[in-house]
Amino acid sequence: MDNKKKLTNSVGSPYYEHQDSQTVGPRGPVLLQDFILQENLAHFVRERIPERIVHAKGSGAYGTFTVTHDISKYTRAKLFSKVGNSCKMFARFSTVGGEMGSADTERDPRGFALKFYTEDGNWDLVGNNTPVFFIKDAKKFPDFIHTQKRVPKTNLKSKTMVWDFWSLNPESLHQVLILMSDRGTPHGYRHMHGFGSHTFSMINENNERTWVKFHFKTQQGIKNFSDDEATKMKGENPDFSQEDLVNAIEKGDFPKWTLYIQTMTEQQAKEWRWNPFDVTKVWFQDEFPLQEVGVMELNEVPRNYFVHVEQAAFAPSHLVDGISFSPDKMLQGRLFSYADAHRYRLGVNSHQLEVNKCPFAVNNFQRAGFMADDSDYGDKPNYYPNSFSDVEPSESHKSFDYDLDNNHVANYNRNQNDDDHYTQPGLFYTKALNQEARTALVNNIVGHMSGIDGPKRDEIINRQLCHFFRANIELGMRVAQGLGVNIDANAMNHTK
Repeated sequence: MDNKKKLTNSVGSPYYEHQDSQTVGPRGPVLLQDFILQENLAHFVRERIPERIVHAKGSGAYGTFTVTHDISKYTRAKLFSKVGNSCKMFARFSTVGGEMGSADTERDPRGFALKFYTEDGNWDLVGNNTPVFFIKDAKKFPDFIHTQKRVPKTNLKSKTMVWDFWSLNPESLHQVLILMSDRGTPHGYRHMHGFGSHTFSMINENNERTWVKFHFKTQQGIKNFSDDEATKMKGENPDFSQEDLVNAIEKGDFPKWTLYIQTMTEQQAKEWRWNPFDVTKVWFQDEFPLQEVGVMELNEVPRNYFVHVEQAAFAPSHLVDGISFSPDKMLQGRLFSYADAHRYRLGVNSHQLEVNKCPFAVNNFQRAGFMADDSDYGDKPNYYPNSFSDVEPSESHKSFDYDLDNNHVANYNRNQNDDDHYTQPGLFYTKALNQEARTALVNNIVGHMSGIDGPKRDEIINRQLCHFFRANIELGMRVAQGLGVNIDANAMNHTK
């Protein structure tokens, strides 16, 4: 017994009575002075923190990223300065719309959030397993997410409001088709690709900017559940994806992804058919080929899920010198909202938690706040300029300066053929899917849309059918037939 650690309270004071409360006599009332009872109960009822509004349920792991190909002509980021560079990283995968207790195999996009601990600071790439998104302006995001959550009155999910929103926002069609295909139910997290989705920018040593998209291709191969298989697994093992990831890593079968980038020059961006900053569009790979960059390997299960996975805080605003943003409206909104969400959920000092902490130098003038830790700052001044500290701004890390072609800043919506919501979804149906996959897509859509009800049912269905017809006549006809909707020939011709 003498060799064992002593049981203590939260401030290190040893105690013995861990299971029996202090009472007046064997049957008497419990005394208020039993501070061990108070401390344990008080901590217990505060063990839960607000769950994420989206991406609430997820899985995470530590690993490494290694550069295998030279892209220094595009970026001055130190991580990519030479082949062979490596850094520790953390990845979190998640479903989007469900709560903490939801099933891993729900039909839903999957979050694909990465944190790279680089010598120039932490770089977060916060994306999904899809290259596009439902909307292209962050102003719509709260309304969109409301449709994926629960009806305020009944606290039940509603396919009616889901399809009502999608049918009123045709820009969602590309992502809707991907979601309703079997790609919407991936076989765990190891067998899916990841995408930064947004257009970002890279800045090189000559202060030249190149637009870039990030792609992580799984080395395990793509594998999806069918709709029936995903539904069955929800009942058999709602934690399937978590279990699959943990088991693979613990037996040494470390999952890997290869990072590729697509690049576009500023001149190409001005001349391209679509707005290159519209997150509902992809860049065609035959025009902008994939360029290999490096390999990500996950090889360590965190020792405590809550401390590392639940408290992980990713934000697209966590960028490093040589990697920057773009005019993508959704990205611009996320630059604020993600960091703001973590300030609410974890506190203003969440960056000091182990999983979020930069392992290299952190020098600034932020102090105090809930859960403050002074290990980085000590007694250094909390203001600038000052006469006492050796912290100075680095001119070599000045922001990239650029003009906006004398454009007037306003609430613009339409630009560069932004209203073409149908060409790419149509190509996805005809080119990306084989006949079997197209059948699965149609069946999944019909099964999902069959849940639309209420007085607006026909209006919503017909509106969404118009989008399907504009993307591809065969797609529209097959969905309509599956829903038992009679198609008027004149109306169909009108969609061509």
